[in-house]
Amino acid sequence: MPPGFSASDFYYLLPEFVLAAVAMAVLVADVFVPRTRASALAWISVAGLAATLVALIPAAGVPATTIAHGMVAVDGFAFFFQTLFLLAAAITILMSVRYLQIEGARPGTFYFLILCATLGMMFMAAGSDLVTIFIGLETMAIAFYVLAGFLKPSHRSNEAAVKYFLLGTFSLGLLLYGMSILYGLSGTTNLHDIAGILASQGRSRWVVLAVILVAAGVGFKIAAVPFHMWAPDVYEGAPTPITAFLSVGSKAASFAMLLRIFVQGLPSLNADWRLLFYVLSVMTMTVGNIAALTQSNIKRMLAYSSVAHAGYLLIGVVAGTERGVTAMLVYLFIYAFMQLGAFAVVTMLRRQDAIGDELKDLSGLFVRSPVAALAMLVFMLSLGGIPPTAGFMGKFYLFGAAIEAGYVWLAVIGVLNSAISLYYYVRVVVFMWIKTETIGSPAVVNPALAVALTLALAGTLWFGVYPRALFDFADASARTLGTLAVTAAVR
Repeated sequence: MPPGFSASDFYYLLPEFVLAAVAMAVLVADVFVPRTRASALAWISVAGLAATLVALIPAAGVPATTIAHGMVAVDGFAFFFQTLFLLAAAITILMSVRYLQIEGARPGTFYFLILCATLGMMFMAAGSDLVTIFIGLETMAIAFYVLAGFLKPSHRSNEAAVKYFLLGTFSLGLLLYGMSILYGLSGTTNLHDIAGILASQGRSRWVVLAVILVAAGVGFKIAAVPFHMWAPDVYEGAPTPITAFLSVGSKAASFAMLLRIFVQGLPSLNADWRLLFYVLSVMTMTVGNIAALTQSNIKRMLAYSSVAHAGYLLIGVVAGTERGVTAMLVYLFIYAFMQLGAFAVVTMLRRQDAIGDELKDLSGLFVRSPVAALAMLVFMLSLGGIPPTAGFMGKFYLFGAAIEAGYVWLAVIGVLNSAISLYYYVRVVVFMWIKTETIGSPAVVNPALAVALTLALAGTLWFGVYPRALFDFADASARTLGTLAVTAAVR
């Protein structure tokens, strides 16, 4: 056993070990499983994700602590996000089975990379040290760089991978520069120690520069304006299941990183970063929704929609209270179901003779597949925040947290942006239910995709009608983040 490590360290890291073992097992199994039974790899991957979730359970009720020399946190905050990542990865893998068959791609490497990305996300959420967060971020990012360009014959996929890699590398440089300044000022990479040292030193221009650089680096990962320009092209060009996972898993992991660094590591500078995120929130909501209005490609429309939702989520960061963090967690959990469900329907439209990602491809979907059209209706209404869907409860709680913290105008801007978004969400519904001039062939649903669609639809409806369990789960998780004593409101 390495010096300074205890048996409990490995006990609490068991979920990560299980996930890593499953990823390697899937990669090896891909060599031996024949193409005719390639779908078995998907179910093996999902079983591995379930085993990882079971391995997480022992850490759910323990008091918040750190392991591995304080580099990894074991708390409810990490447990919440890790549960979300595992669920999102499982749904993504299930919706990929038929898609990979049509594209003629090897599934083993595809699922291996998804599992690796999930492993990186888990370390991002549990990182209580800048080094741990960076390692998790790079593990996730490298997997997504490859996944974005996974379809080698597709020029769009290759272009998406190149753009994502180049811009991602540039943003990583900004993030690392900011982290290096924090290390230079504090002499440590541990977030708790950074918080104490910077609080005693007071505010300086170097600290403010570090905050700006780190915010810019994180802003790229969450696709906040003006760091969002990569999102539409990458979302459109990447394989549709990866677009779904990128918009949900990567965004959630990046928000977990944001909360760890700013709320837990830089609480004494809350006046600076809350003002910064206030501006970013308003810009991101507005630009994202306005840009989505004119899109005819569904994936680009959902990309700009994802940008807008990042703006909504930043409201919780600006609020800076425990309820604000809780509202963020609730909204991220709900957003995962409705976003993955929408992309699952888009995946259904993929055929040998059609990519299926244009609005016109939805024409007459109600005639071709009434169940899919009804599910897409629910997802669009939920993304727009219409009751009784889960999206309404998420936005209601998020805007309520802003008002409670004194940011009434920010909540008003959020409500107005939600009203704007209804136009392009309802536009999707119009194509499915009213425009029937160019009805295509019937949508094909295999068992794995049906399970993914059912899970997404159940989550979107269940948490809209019975949200209390999710609220309690998120509230208990937010309490363990620590250093939430942010009381001064920036107005």
